[in-house]
Amino acid sequence: MTDIRRSAGLIDRLPHVRGSYEADAPMRDLTWFRVGGPAEVLFRPADIDDLMAFMTYRPQDVPVTVIGSGANLLVRDGGIPGVVIRLGRGFNRIVPDTHGLCVGAGCSNVSVALRAKDHGFAGYEFLRGVPGSIGGALRMNAGAYGQEMSQLVVAARWIDPTGLLQWSINEQLDFGYRTCGLPEDHIFVEAVLLGAEGDPALIAERMDRISTERTTSQPVKSSTGGSTFANPDGHKAWELIDAAGCRGLVIGDAQMSEQHCNFMINRGSATAHDLETLGETVRKRVLARSGVALHWEIRRIGIGPEVTA
Repeated sequence: MTDIRRSAGLIDRLPHVRGSYEADAPMRDLTWFRVGGPAEVLFRPADIDDLMAFMTYRPQDVPVTVIGSGANLLVRDGGIPGVVIRLGRGFNRIVPDTHGLCVGAGCSNVSVALRAKDHGFAGYEFLRGVPGSIGGALRMNAGAYGQEMSQLVVAARWIDPTGLLQWSINEQLDFGYRTCGLPEDHIFVEAVLLGAEGDPALIAERMDRISTERTTSQPVKSSTGGSTFANPDGHKAWELIDAAGCRGLVIGDAQMSEQHCNFMINRGSATAHDLETLGETVRKRVLARSGVALHWEIRRIGIGPEVTA
């Protein structure tokens, strides 16, 4: 297998930062699947200004990859070349105002839902059932239980590849089903979210129902990455997978969950290649059975052998 070419001098080429650099950082420790090779360099920026400075002065020939909590991320076994940016403590502030919340891209979706409940803001409840962080929720217009991120967003701040910090209002972000129009090399750092006034007790009840439903219907105690495939128009991905006989399908130590067959799980010693091969096998069988092409909702990055259906 091709592996990343680690350069002992890469950190020396990077700009001075107030955050931290780590060479050959184990990505399996940062993703919910618990698989994948290392990041050549992992950068944890201290805050927005630190990230802006890094993007402004970084070597232009060094690739940059941004990750959040690693919830819907599959890192291939060869690792990730260049610099991986992980938004952490400097990006997790939550500031309420009279109409909603201003939240950092590193905030967990659950923490935002809970803070909204405390302030009596309705409309955030679905985030209680969406794994991951706000940056990822913006990037993929995350949704569940009949709601999606685009319904909350008033505006978002982002940093472009030159280090420039800019704002976009909702309409400029071109949200679609599990998509957003902001280019991949632009980094979400903050969002202004608007909620309706609500009764905190009723909001808490709805959040409790969502939490219970998620626990009973999804393999939340397993090493998984959430929904593997997006729902095609007019279909539910799990129904297509089930009809194709893929519930419980195993390749290596990777499995389509028996509990919810649109979830891949690492049973303990799966490789990223096992998981990606499993997903592509499911896509092939669903296409043959129903004529419908499934599209990955899991983000797959890094170096590894090409796996196709």
